[in-house]
Amino acid sequence: MTKNNTYSKQEKLKSRKALEQLFAKGKSFSVFPIKVFYTISDGALVQAGVGVSSRIFKKAHDRNKVKRLLREVYRTQKQPLYTSVASNQQQLNVFFLYIGKELPVFADLQIAMEKTLEKLIRKISEPTPNVQQL
Repeated sequence: MTKNNTYSKQEKLKSRKALEQLFAKGKSFSVFPIKVFYTISDGALVQAGVGVSSRIFKKAHDRNKVKRLLREVYRTQKQPLYTSVASNQQQLNVFFLYIGKELPVFADLQIAMEKTLEKLIRKISEPTPNVQQL
């Protein structure tokens, strides 16, 4: 398990193959202004990525700011997710996509991420008939 409140290299979802599989075969849900894509398999690891649409935010510095905020909010609130994944012996790949039209405020994004993570924990904890393996 990783240290508390870090977002290390092993926790970042960067593999092109994993990302393609996540968007092609993964499940998704939305808690405005965050859309979540996730896949579950066997293991005890969580990898997360963040993204923002370039159609909505034309300027790169705006997209980068939103991504920094998303990563920071995830980093500070991820412990319950890690606990749930470790107790269920699962591997989770998750991608947070910001779908709002305006630049977010940190406090609002914290509330949205808290709700998002609670919903994600509920979804990965419920029994599924067949868990896909990589």
